Amino acid sequence: MRIGLAGVGRIGAFHAKTLAALDYVDELVVTDADTGAAERVAAELGLDVAPDAEALLASGVDGFVIATATPGHAPLLRQAIAAGVPAFCEKPVAATLKETIELAELVAATGVPVHVGFQRRFDAGYRRAQAAVASGELGFVHTIRAGTHDQAPPHASYIPTSGGIFRDCNVHDFDILRFVSGREVATVYATGGNKGADFFAEAGDVDTGGALLTLDDGTIVLISSTRYNGGGHDVRMEVHGEKGTIAVGLDHSLAMRSAEEGVDFPRGPQKWSFMERFLPAYQAELTAFADVARGERPSPCTVRDALEAFRIAEACELSRAERRPVALSEIEGSEIEGIDTP
Repeated sequence: MRIGLAGVGRIGAFHAKTLAALDYVDELVVTDADTGAAERVAAELGLDVAPDAEALLASGVDGFVIATATPGHAPLLRQAIAAGVPAFCEKPVAATLKETIELAELVAATGVPVHVGFQRRFDAGYRRAQAAVASGELGFVHTIRAGTHDQAPPHASYIPTSGGIFRDCNVHDFDILRFVSGREVATVYATGGNKGADFFAEAGDVDTGGALLTLDDGTIVLISSTRYNGGGHDVRMEVHGEKGTIAVGLDHSLAMRSAEEGVDFPRGPQKWSFMERFLPAYQAELTAFADVARGERPSPCTVRDALEAFRIAEACELSRAERRPVALSEIEGSEIEGIDTP
């Protein structure tokens, strides 16, 4: 297959290396607004360079991977859809709820396959948890705890355009919550605080967030996030049920230590970034994209899925700002004709 890749920044360069190593990729062509960056990545990996996304799509590709900065996602996704080329797009597909809704409607109208990059759906632990819930192994589920705790904050310049901690960080928790539980969020109550660098508050954001969610079957969900988890990158989920409990991310890389005497768990080493934590999942999701591009399977994470995660994040931001519970029914986009949620 001939695959095009737009964007060779941190995640884009990471995807380029992953794609170049996959058996199904016969040719990988990259492009970036920073031509020099595209040429450097191409030279390192032995790839071709296109002058821009329009030329890349016009040259004939079997699939198009979008890994630019967030402002480029929606315009490039629209170009791919117009060209009829199956696309893989990093989250978020758009910077606003309104444009995300518009893209969901566009995909529904055109039928062009779009796979959104929520890589946790391809992590072995989360998939095992999903199977445990779906099979009834845990009995009824009453409580779920999920969190995303970054080891260190991103650069100050990133925060003003990030969308805030719930849209940027916890949106992964919101997506995987829907995937594992098979349920939808009914209400949220969110809060946040700042004890770190001033640039979070200056951008109207928080460096630590928390939310209490209630699912449509009454399950209670506790969500947390922080930009300051010095012990390592910590992404986990606990699913508590009537007949048992299962945990994701509970291994010797856990960024936590026991206060109990004689306990040698975890032994380490810790993981320090999301790319290190989810490398196999990133490889698996891009492999799955080949099947999507070939028409062998439907998208495992649709634009509608991305929209639902965005709506939960939007509700959390509204709850934090207004200091009140927010029902998901208050957030636009719950009903879009022609789109089915898996």
